[in-house]
Amino acid sequence: MDLYINNEQTKVDTSELEALVRKVLETGLKVLAVKDPVEISVTFVDNETIRTLNRDYRGVDQVTDVLSFAQEEGAEFIQPQGAPRMLGDIIIALERAVEQSNEYNHSLEREVGYLTAHGLLHLLGYDHQTEEERHKMRELEELVMVELNLTRD
Repeated sequence: MDLYINNEQTKVDTSELEALVRKVLETGLKVLAVKDPVEISVTFVDNETIRTLNRDYRGVDQVTDVLSFAQEEGAEFIQPQGAPRMLGDIIIALERAVEQSNEYNHSLEREVGYLTAHGLLHLLGYDHQTEEERHKMRELEELVMVELNLTRD
């Protein structure tokens, strides 16, 4: 897996989070039986940045915790032979992740792990628009979290 991690915020220390994100993505790809080499970008942002992205790309003018931009969605992309599948970008609002870890009374690592797994599922085409889709996503997220021992603490 080719992973690019960008830190575009200054409010939360990411020194422990980059290795966690890599491990969650590797575990998620294994759990989901994705065998192709893949390329993923993860960017850490602040609340204002994710609010702007959410407004501009989804038409929702509010802070959210994670956004995913799948490369394989929409028009077919011709992949050069031997190149990794470009899955897309996961954007995580670390300020919001801290708020949610406090709200749910668990660690920041668990929250960022969950948001990373959630974002990966979106990149792979999963969604939660219907109750059935939501249930399937939660089930897969939980498989990844259990594999990493990131269950509710």
